[in-house]
Amino acid sequence: QVQLVESGGGLVQPGGSPRPPCAAPGLTLSNAAMYWYRQAPGKASEYVATITNTGESTNYASPVKGRFAISKDKPKNTVYLQMNSLKPEDTAMYYCRVFFGTVYWGRGTQVTVSS
Repeated sequence: QVQLVESGGGLVQPGGSPRPPCAAPGLTLSNAAMYWYRQAPGKASEYVATITNTGESTNYASPVKGRFAISKDKPKNTVYLQMNSLKPEDTAMYYCRVFFGTVYWGRGTQVTVSS
């Protein structure tokens, strides 16, 4: 059973730089690509970022490219999403996702950008 647990969200001021983790106990991260998605109130889920199973390649959605960075700590079985220069429009529930035979989602962590 794959379990994904996001944390590290909260109220952040515009321009802030949180780094929410997604812990994946029981999952060997070198075996799977990991993804971050987000969903703002009243909007559809939106792809944010990917990191490959090796960690050698990443990809980002246009709205976050140059501001966000996805990384993984294999010994800790944890994926991070470094968020920089946050804007109010980044306010959303952030979820991590993995495909490992089937798709698994975490329960999400809320990031609210407001002064």
